[in-house]
Amino acid sequence: MKNENQKARDDFLSHADAISDDILADTREMLGSMPFILPVLRERPAYFALSSLADEMVCRPKHLSPKIAELVALAAAAGTGAEFCMKVHIHAAAKEGASRDEIYDTIMIAALVGKTRVLASALRELCDAYPLDTTGSQVPR
Repeated sequence: MKNENQKARDDFLSHADAISDDILADTREMLGSMPFILPVLRERPAYFALSSLADEMVCRPKHLSPKIAELVALAAAAGTGAEFCMKVHIHAAAKEGASRDEIYDTIMIAALVGKTRVLASALRELCDAYPLDTTGSQVPR
C-alpha cells in the first residue's frame, strides 16, 4: 500500500471509537432499534467502523428509497430465516412508511422465492432419478 494510503487508513482508524459510537447512534435512528450483533461487534472498533460503514452504504443505496431498501432487507431476512432480522426490518420498514400490506406482500414474495428454491432442486433430483418421458415409464435411473 502506498504511504499516503496507509496514512489515510491509519488516520481514519485513529477515530474508530468515535466513528463506531456514531454508527451505533445512526443505526438506532435509522432502524428504530438496535440489532443485537452490533454492540457485540463494536468491541473491535477498527473492524466495526470499517465494516459498518460499508454496510450502511449497502443498506441505504442511492437508487432505492429507505422504504424500498427496508422491504428488500426484510425479504432477504425472511428468505434466510433470520427471525430477529425480520423483526428489525419489519419495524424499520414501517418507520420508513411501508404499510402493513406492503410488508405482508414482501414476506409473501420472499416465501414464494424460498418455495421455488426448494422445488427447483428437489424436482431436478426427482427428474434425474425418474426422467420425464412420453412412454409412461416410472423406473428410476
